[in-house]
Amino acid sequence: MATIKQTAAPLPLNKILAGDCIAEMNKLPEGSVDLIFADPPYNLQLKGDLHRPDNSKVDAVDDAWDQFSSFAAYDRFTRDWLKAAHRILKPNGAIWVIGSYHNIFRVGASLQDTGFWVLNDVVWRKSNPMPNFRGKRLTNAHETMIWAAKSEAGKYTFNYEALKAMNDGVQMRSDWLLPICTGHERLKDENGDKAHPTQKPESLLHRVLVATTNPGDVVLDPFFGTGTTGAVAKRLGRDFIGIEREEAYRKVATKRIDSIRRLDKDALEVSTSKRAEPRVPFGTLVERGMLNAGDKLYSLNGRHSAKVRADGTLVAHDTKGSIHQVGAHLEGAPSCNGWTYWYFKRDGKNVPIDLLRQQIRAEMKH
Repeated sequence: MATIKQTAAPLPLNKILAGDCIAEMNKLPEGSVDLIFADPPYNLQLKGDLHRPDNSKVDAVDDAWDQFSSFAAYDRFTRDWLKAAHRILKPNGAIWVIGSYHNIFRVGASLQDTGFWVLNDVVWRKSNPMPNFRGKRLTNAHETMIWAAKSEAGKYTFNYEALKAMNDGVQMRSDWLLPICTGHERLKDENGDKAHPTQKPESLLHRVLVATTNPGDVVLDPFFGTGTTGAVAKRLGRDFIGIEREEAYRKVATKRIDSIRRLDKDALEVSTSKRAEPRVPFGTLVERGMLNAGDKLYSLNGRHSAKVRADGTLVAHDTKGSIHQVGAHLEGAPSCNGWTYWYFKRDGKNVPIDLLRQQIRAEMKH
């Protein structure tokens, strides 16, 4: 008797799921998501109204979704959603969780207890924070994000060169100075009030997604709110899954994301590490006749020359070996990048051998 093979239900890509985040994540296939960005309730424990010096009331977070009866209740909730999140991440997936001093330390401990491997904590320093109106504490001018791999062995995505390029050629640090969401970016509801009290700026999500995802990746946000993650994911050519139980937020998020245009393929490409490029042995250039045995190569500084051999090695005076070994020997250096050290002459011009390697790499991409 033939058995009926069951196929997994397709992922609800680019959709906002209505319901509880734990229940909805538990419906998704195991190991199906590349990245999770989570902005959970902060459990602010606010007591009473907050007023500015002019006695006007501050529109603070006092929604029911941020209310928990105790730290123990909040911890249970945190463990449950993190367990669901861990299950649906791919083996090389990662998670970002953002929070404030009210909750991030409790969340961090639960992350590690669940099996996640912390990679960085990032301080989002707000260039325009809300003042401390009561004047009894320091102005709370930052939030903390934890970036963690699914496991210690996970080969997570990190576009190091792209972030370096974004930071004027300097390594990106773990303190990010970005403004809070204000002005035209701040979404309003039908009454002209804030659509969401803790709407995150798109600049924050742009940096997170460029850094730790690639086009076509699936990004899940279990606390979708007004859809900042979905809006930025769509623009950057990533697929998203949002989970949001509040109908008012889903309505605002849908309208917002529908207005976003996805960037074209060329605009989505980012700087990559040279190590990420496909490996091309120097011997391949000889095999393909791009250089021939007997051809002469010259050092960039003009002081040395070497002859190409049939097996893709070089010979120069009393030494022979790879393009890297011969270059290092001639310069008396511990190492040498032969691809940038050697050039050949064509039509009276000096041509770097790396140009031939780049031609082969370009062919590999097509």
